[in-house]
Amino acid sequence: MTELHDIIRKDKQIWKFSFYGLFKNLRFFEPYLYIFFLSLGFSLFDIGILFAIREITVYILEVPTGVFADNYGKKKALYLCFSSYIVSFIVFFFTKNLIFASLGMVFYGVGEAFRSGTHKALIYAYLEKKGWFSQKAFVYGRTRSFSLLGSAISSFLSIVFVLNIPAMKWIFIITIIPYILDFILITTYPDDIDEKTHTRFSLKVFISSMVFKLKSIFRNVYVVKVLFSSSLYDGIFKTIKDYIQPVLKNIIMAGGVVVISSLNTESNVKIVLGVVYGLFYIASSSVSRNVYRLLKYAESYKLLNILFDLMGVLFILLFFIIKSRLLFLVILLYFILYLMKDARRPLVVDVLGDVMKKEERATVLSLDSEIRAVFMAVFAPLFGFVSDKMGIHTAFLLSGVFILLLNRVICVRKPEEI
Repeated sequence: MTELHDIIRKDKQIWKFSFYGLFKNLRFFEPYLYIFFLSLGFSLFDIGILFAIREITVYILEVPTGVFADNYGKKKALYLCFSSYIVSFIVFFFTKNLIFASLGMVFYGVGEAFRSGTHKALIYAYLEKKGWFSQKAFVYGRTRSFSLLGSAISSFLSIVFVLNIPAMKWIFIITIIPYILDFILITTYPDDIDEKTHTRFSLKVFISSMVFKLKSIFRNVYVVKVLFSSSLYDGIFKTIKDYIQPVLKNIIMAGGVVVISSLNTESNVKIVLGVVYGLFYIASSSVSRNVYRLLKYAESYKLLNILFDLMGVLFILLFFIIKSRLLFLVILLYFILYLMKDARRPLVVDVLGDVMKKEERATVLSLDSEIRAVFMAVFAPLFGFVSDKMGIHTAFLLSGVFILLLNRVICVRKPEEI
């Protein structure tokens, strides 16, 4: 097995898959997105609405874009994906009000819809071609580790950028550069892993294909169960992951935390956020790369359930820690949440890879994102509303209890137990 892993590590296309993830995650705006929106005068409820708009866009387009990728080519879907992302960054640069920000979120959601599941389907196709399909957890964990490494690099570079650019909005223009590089990289992927089944677009064929695939997928009860577990976990995490920005900002400003004495409080907040995100992603990269080792001790589906319950417990702990303004413990629990998220994703890919049909992969993985989008469209503004009215700490407490109750219903079991 070690010899095969060495061969996979040296494979040129695997390296391309890895660098795709690295460039994709050079989102220099990420550590400061909430701070940026707050600087425009938006409330946490407004920000929740913006993320709900993004997720509603994903919901509407997710399955059609997945079917488009399966039928007409995954590379073509990714070209449309990165074009939409770039347009969204340009819109955010010019954003001055909630309407413009909403438009930016729509374009970002279009990019998300075309991206989600598409690149994973390309990886599946390549592994089948090479006879390495049994190593999907190892390969996906490795490529995802590069994505997280890209996030770490992005976080550290963002500190330099945000302290030296004329205004925070310029961070979106800088982010366009790696996305252009990814667009170019995709053009070098081999055509034989594109797996398109149609050469000419027909609306009638497209709709009938989408209906057929959805019926086929939802007949597989086990796939549906895994999709709900995956998408709900990811939806909850994506809703709360950037709340560390206002939490740390409030604690730092209230406690007078100083990193560089010559800089003002706002600049010190930006430095702390950049460093925190960078360290999170470095550790997450290592976890993703090595999570396949856990399969020696427990099956993937068992690990999915353990991590879901653990997230609920950590949310409840965050209620007490945020309320007590314990800066380093807040960072520590968020650190653990990030590690869990990036350990869980390769496990989901491993479980789904064994139970979904080859010709439905992009559609199934798009459904994963679509269910997540539905949940986020409800949960994001609700979490923001509770945070505005009762405090972020209370929002975490209620969410933690909800998670523990939820996992009693969507707990993933062995296929024969469903």
